[in-house]
Amino acid sequence: MFPAGSFGKQIDILRMSMDAASFRHGVISDNIANSDTPNFKRSDVNFASELKRALDSEKATSIPALLTDPRHIAFSASRPRDYRDVKPERVWDYLTTAKNNGNNVDIEQESMNLLENQLLYTTLANVLIGEYARVNMVLK
Repeated sequence: MFPAGSFGKQIDILRMSMDAASFRHGVISDNIANSDTPNFKRSDVNFASELKRALDSEKATSIPALLTDPRHIAFSASRPRDYRDVKPERVWDYLTTAKNNGNNVDIEQESMNLLENQLLYTTLANVLIGEYARVNMVLK
């Protein structure tokens, strides 16, 4: 919709973050639903750290590596990562065990994670509404 400039980038990041929060809601709900399932391992969503890494790679000033042949492997550190390619990923916690049946879901912690995620989604939605309200005000 707004491909160029910081406004378009900000809207994209807000939209992507809301999608990640929605995905995280489903993951946390799955954790809560399986809190008594033997050997179930909780999972979480990795998005914010990958988005930060992608945004930081745009700012990094490095000397670009010269590729003299198309078969050469490009240096990933010299190439900035496009923030639009970052997708939320589900990661499982196989290292901890909270119960005797092998399950590692703490229902109280998951409930707090669900509340925190809902607040994050609501805040992101309000910021997005504010951005479009400012555009609407300028257009009037």
